[in-house]
Amino acid sequence: MSDARRYADLPSPFPMKRGGALVGARVAYETWGTLAPARDNALLILTGLSPSAHAASSPDDPSPGWWEAMIGPGKAIDTDRWFVICVNSLGSDKGSTCPASTNPTTGEPYRLDFPELSLEDVANAAHVAVSQLGIDRLACLIGCSMGGMSALAYMLLHPGSVRAHISVDTAPQAQPFAIAIRSLQREAIRLDPGWARGGYDLHPGDRADATYPDAGMSIARKLGVITYRSAMEWNGRFARIRLDSDQREEHPFGVEFQVESYLQAHAERFVRTFDPNSYLYLSRASDWFDVAEYGHGSVHEGLRRICIEQALVIGVSTDILFPLEQQEQIAEGLREAGAEVEFVALDSPQGHDAFLVDIENYSRAIGGFLGRL
Repeated sequence: MSDARRYADLPSPFPMKRGGALVGARVAYETWGTLAPARDNALLILTGLSPSAHAASSPDDPSPGWWEAMIGPGKAIDTDRWFVICVNSLGSDKGSTCPASTNPTTGEPYRLDFPELSLEDVANAAHVAVSQLGIDRLACLIGCSMGGMSALAYMLLHPGSVRAHISVDTAPQAQPFAIAIRSLQREAIRLDPGWARGGYDLHPGDRADATYPDAGMSIARKLGVITYRSAMEWNGRFARIRLDSDQREEHPFGVEFQVESYLQAHAERFVRTFDPNSYLYLSRASDWFDVAEYGHGSVHEGLRRICIEQALVIGVSTDILFPLEQQEQIAEGLREAGAEVEFVALDSPQGHDAFLVDIENYSRAIGGFLGRL
């Protein structure tokens, strides 16, 4: 399989918001469609915490992407019309410079010497990638989950660089519940002896003897999955159904219910596919981000500093991680800033992850909005 991944080299040194700088850093990205001669059909997607830049398949990489059903010819994000760019977040181990990358000044992996990461750094790095493609102004900027927060930072830090915005299941700042959950996730990783103060084996593969925070990453992922879905969906899918006796773990307090087995399977698929230190850095960056910093302590005033022409804000009523009222807050702030804003509240039972699952309803909203641009 060939690789569609491309790279944008960041200015060196690349200054970080909270201090320090990266030398020789880069971010990974992928593209679909064709950039128009006027360079006015570019659409940028900023992702959630763990996805890579591979949002959809392409001739160079035919494997399905994380938003495969949304992006492509004739789909909601129509690559026959739009030149689509998806950038992997700075700090993520999916191709961009991150804590697992080699620090060129020492020749060793950064690990915890990686500078403190903010979503403003993620936004600035994405802006570099867009600029290197010769694009001065995006036709549309789409931000999903954590990427929606990065998108708000992008528009605040680079005024005039975006014409329209699609905000998907995100927030202008983390609320205490989200911070509390992510704090527990980070604690689970840090308290695992295998984390070794960030010094675990960076490439453990399937080795049973690897020094790696398997248990901590497993717990962190399970906590995440619980918050990504809703109680309504858990009840509907699993109720109190127990596993067959031959599927249960033999030790006391082992997995007994189907919902436990589901969480375990999710964790097993994730544990060694994402760098733990990258997880820690991006998780904390999500907690730190606050639009109010740009509005003299007011989220509303911060949002009013964003200058765009049109926006679509989508939220889902069952989202406990980024509650619907936070989507309403974004819509109201952008509207008062002068944008023509469409607000869509969906009743999808899947909770925060609905944008990855309820493709029919999200496609209708996103495709309809893009069709009117």
